Amino acid sequence: MCTKNLSKPAAVLFDLDGTLLDTAQDLGESLNHVLTELNRPVKTFEEYRPVASHGALGLLKLGLGVDFDQFDNPAIQGLRDRLLAEYEANISRYTQLFEGVEACINELDSQDIPWGIVTNKPEFLTDKLITFHPALDSSKINISGDSLPQKKPDPTPLLHACKRMNVNPNACWYVGDAQRDIEAGNRANMISMVANWGYTQDPMPVEQWQANYILEDANTLTQLLTQFKNT
Repeated sequence: MCTKNLSKPAAVLFDLDGTLLDTAQDLGESLNHVLTELNRPVKTFEEYRPVASHGALGLLKLGLGVDFDQFDNPAIQGLRDRLLAEYEANISRYTQLFEGVEACINELDSQDIPWGIVTNKPEFLTDKLITFHPALDSSKINISGDSLPQKKPDPTPLLHACKRMNVNPNACWYVGDAQRDIEAGNRANMISMVANWGYTQDPMPVEQWQANYILEDANTLTQLLTQFKNT
């Protein structure tokens, strides 16, 4: 971890799944729907939660295990499409904001600090999901995994969000729960923060991700922001 001195951010950008919204159960149950169709054993919450940020392919790799490589690309794409169709149909059955996220957003709004979302989630799912959560309505920009040719860990989506918001990336914070989030934030020369309340389980410990800060809960982020309330 490489801590930097903080000043009031010009903007704060967030990952979505595992950072703002706890989507693991809806994603995992969509995987289980596909596995049931294939007459394969379903996965428990404890098994699928750690990979919820890794998208449909990550979930399928979990569900199929060593058999994943036996499927050719068209077959895997077909399974991915089936998983995403099930997920879209039940996109916010269990999903909710992580504890403290709404208070954090309220603090940003009260200080007139613009904030936005940069996720690798496909746009058609991002746009549908956020409509179920009015607390996210004040987001100034929503960049999805297919909004641009590049996606995280490439820094381009973060830099594009800053350009659209007319803010300097060097004065922005980026908060995410995956190593690719921290890599993208660092490559964009932002203050990078691990949302350690999310799906941060990874072969590499979060302490080695080179983040500037590791936040254990969203309330800690709110506390960092409140010090700038009167500046």
